[in-house]
Amino acid sequence: MTTALPHRPLTGIFWMLVTGVFFIMVTALVKYMGPRLPAAEAAFLRYAMGLVFLLPVLGTLRGAGLTGRQWSLFGLRGFCHAFGVMMWFYAMTRIPIAEVTAMNYLAPIYVTIGAAIFLGEKLAMRRIIAVVMGLAGAAIILRPGFREVSAGHIAMLVAAVVFAGSYLIAKLLADEVRPAVVVAMLSVFVTLGLAPFAIPVWIAPTASELLILVAVACFATAGHYTMTLAFAAAPVTVTQPVTFLQLVWATALGALAFAEPVDIWVVLGGFVILGSVTFITWREAMLNRQITPNANATKM
Repeated sequence: MTTALPHRPLTGIFWMLVTGVFFIMVTALVKYMGPRLPAAEAAFLRYAMGLVFLLPVLGTLRGAGLTGRQWSLFGLRGFCHAFGVMMWFYAMTRIPIAEVTAMNYLAPIYVTIGAAIFLGEKLAMRRIIAVVMGLAGAAIILRPGFREVSAGHIAMLVAAVVFAGSYLIAKLLADEVRPAVVVAMLSVFVTLGLAPFAIPVWIAPTASELLILVAVACFATAGHYTMTLAFAAAPVTVTQPVTFLQLVWATALGALAFAEPVDIWVVLGGFVILGSVTFITWREAMLNRQITPNANATKM
């Protein structure tokens, strides 16, 4: 006999709001740091510094008893996520914060597509329509032919795809390995995966850049922790819509702190994407399954 945890929607909403603040702080700090450090190096330093948070789970890692297949999956996931993090760092310093935030919502759309292709998930017509709407939202943001699609935009499109791949592999591992091990192994393998890309382009970081990256690691870790608290307090169908506020905050932050013009098409496209993700999440809740992640769950 199992006992369901009580739903506390207001608590879940509160923790998701806090999560949004933490992740917006991550984007603000990376944006403020600027592009002087190569994206691979900045991402590597962020994850290397974050390894200190693994100390409490070292005993769990030693006793995990992983199989060869599981090690391979962890390695593949680490490579996917490492590449996504590099693309995210690159995009963050080259296109407006609002565009990075809006395009990050594409990852759950790609997860839905990947789940149908690789995990045998059935794509009903309503989910297909929601996926098409999500991709239409991306087209509204990019508007190819009507504006320049820069390398930063391409990087975010790639980042969303590989983050989705990382999440799908995590779904496979979550059925076999404790959650703490899945999270910890991601940090280890992403750090290892980033090292070969960071070393050839290494530039000595300044003290201020190191301090910023320490803060990034702290805020990112805190964000994932508070997101877990939100999921424990309320269903994803309650917390998912709250993530739209991150787009509002990102747009305001870009305009006020970095003098980035407010692009109404980016905001509209972001809302279309998030609306489709929210609908897919609601449908999965109605069918008692969980494939599509929260928009924050695929982040670095």
